[in-house]
Amino acid sequence: MVTGDASFIKKINRSHIISKIIEHGMISRADLAKITGLNKATISVQVADLLEEELIIETQQEHKSLGRRPIMLSINHQAGFSLGIDLDKNNVSFTLCNLTGTPLETKSLKMDTTDYDVIREMLIKEITSYKQKCSQERYGLFGVVIGIHGIVNNDEIIYFVPHHQWRNKDLKSDLITETGVNIYLENNANLCSFAEIVYKHYQSKNLLSVSLYSGIGLGIMVNGKLLKGFDGFAGEIGHMIVVPDGHPCRCGNLGCWEQYASESSFIKQLSERQNKKDLTNEEIHHWLKTKDPITCKLMAEYIKFLSIGLNNIINLYNPEILVINSELLQMYPDAIIEINAHLTSTVGHYRELLISDFGKMACSRGACALAIKKFLDISELSLNIEESNLHTV
Repeated sequence: MVTGDASFIKKINRSHIISKIIEHGMISRADLAKITGLNKATISVQVADLLEEELIIETQQEHKSLGRRPIMLSINHQAGFSLGIDLDKNNVSFTLCNLTGTPLETKSLKMDTTDYDVIREMLIKEITSYKQKCSQERYGLFGVVIGIHGIVNNDEIIYFVPHHQWRNKDLKSDLITETGVNIYLENNANLCSFAEIVYKHYQSKNLLSVSLYSGIGLGIMVNGKLLKGFDGFAGEIGHMIVVPDGHPCRCGNLGCWEQYASESSFIKQLSERQNKKDLTNEEIHHWLKTKDPITCKLMAEYIKFLSIGLNNIINLYNPEILVINSELLQMYPDAIIEINAHLTSTVGHYRELLISDFGKMACSRGACALAIKKFLDISELSLNIEESNLHTV
């Protein structure tokens, strides 16, 4: 039983009501009372507050039967907007979503520098531009979440980004000071995991998401919550050593998993073996489709090393769902079959292994969803996966 003072109980009820309105998309007051178990008077008071705040709207549902048309409640998707940013090795991706998590615009900017000050100024410029673009709605740009491909502590300070060699950078404070927008920082793999839970697997409470892009990150959802460790550093699984005295890694160790099973490591090796620079996804897809011997041999090696790490993760966490986020594996139809063939341990158990549909959009979509959750101050969030007429810049 939840106990507390009246304001605390009101906050809990509000969170529950908003979550259910989002989950159902459109719902009547009567059905809301049935689902939440709250009495009609409580529903009436809470709904009146949410209508006044313009967070929800009323519509009359069309129906053919006689009688009064029921008044339905739904989230006011245009009340404000969230911005998700994926700050990767060579690119920064931006996704703007409305209050229901539907993406409205995406764009990606290439980076030819790792200089902190230069990248910070670029982020200030872009966030300020989005803030102005969203200023006509009541809540405007209510939150920005940035996915960091490195270690972020519980105070949202960047502890270390291997590819940029950033250490102890307070990017959050720098951006808030210059933009006046609510800014949050989170590890990119955690955001990928959050996207999977919020948009697709909201019935699962124990989900792992492995991201295989410039490095390897692990987002860990346990009992519906992110597992972040004592300092917030959990999930740096790419730096698990799988080959003692193996390839050197920028973290300082030898033989890290991401040196053998990240997409960037695969592309680097394929480029060397094919003697071709600046490989495109189209070229890799063509070689896989036509069963090019060099590419297929390298893919077999890649899946072997990938499976070693996945085996260790499964034994550690016993996940219900294990999601692999990889554009490379999306191009390879036999990926899941071949990975499963390597997972032969009798002690490793999982319910479902799959490749994410999000691709490189996972981080920024998870970032938008987290901004929405923080803005609405709710404990549970499930969003519709349906896309709008997405504008790509």
